[in-house]
Amino acid sequence: MRDGAGRSPDGDRPGTINAVPVRHPARWVLVVVIVALAFLLVRLLLTNKAFNWSFVWQAMIQSPVLNGLLMGTLLGTVGAMVIGIVLGIALAVMRLSDNPVLSGVAWVYTWFFRAVPRLVLLTIMGALGVLFPQGLNLIPFGNDLSHLFGGGQLAFGTINANQVFVGVLGGIIGLGLSEAAYMAEIARAGILSVDPGQREAACALGMSSGKAMRRVVLPQAMRVIVPPTGNETIAMTKDTSLLIGIPVSTELFFQLSSIGSRTYQTFPVLVAAVIWYLIVCSVLMVVQSRLETRFGRGFGTAPQTQGLRARTLGFIGGSK
Repeated sequence: MRDGAGRSPDGDRPGTINAVPVRHPARWVLVVVIVALAFLLVRLLLTNKAFNWSFVWQAMIQSPVLNGLLMGTLLGTVGAMVIGIVLGIALAVMRLSDNPVLSGVAWVYTWFFRAVPRLVLLTIMGALGVLFPQGLNLIPFGNDLSHLFGGGQLAFGTINANQVFVGVLGGIIGLGLSEAAYMAEIARAGILSVDPGQREAACALGMSSGKAMRRVVLPQAMRVIVPPTGNETIAMTKDTSLLIGIPVSTELFFQLSSIGSRTYQTFPVLVAAVIWYLIVCSVLMVVQSRLETRFGRGFGTAPQTQGLRARTLGFIGGSK
């Protein structure tokens, strides 16, 4: 026998508590709405003739489109991110330097390239040949020094600006310079997340500042740097469509747009572009997840193992 409070007569321990799970009717209403919207979306995709799925698949596998995917989208993404990451880390180290000149130059660089839209920047890149009609001389005062050798330019020190700043190479340079400004802030945040005592201890063991940065600080900062770098890589993949500002013809979106202009199938080629970007970005998201897991080992706690129903909707009795 137990009293009204659910306690046994001897009062040693409480009796069984008949807890009632919290009800969440609004969640079920939201689920019904989502299912209805999903059904309408699937019906639209399958029944609306404007999609013209047969033409979409044909456009996706055209040779110019595949070449644009490889040489424009993928190559442009890899090249721009390599420039952005390497230059961004260098700028981050400069920003954290005690030298006011280095710190100031890094700040001005990030201020400028973060303020200029990438489409505008790429359009300017395509027109930079106007500034160097006789070629871009890599040797300071090369034109003046050439007169000492009988006149003419130093051909080995001069490059054709109209060839460098146009095409895929110009796009990679422009996107890479822009990306470096963002990567500089990401790398700086990662470096600042590492305890300064780590670097001091490395220097106390005889490491130089540069070696301590490479061997001690940066490996620990990668846990903070990798997630936003993955996001930047995915964003860069999509931003390669801006290479039309140079313009670059060997690019995925440019080639699909050309097919749409020739065949008057504008909407299906846009759908084809969306599908290709979904495929590429989905692969990059998987790679990003693996890298985050690798560099995040030893930090945080393992996720709780719950059922699919519980993890997605939180429909566990008594959950908040």
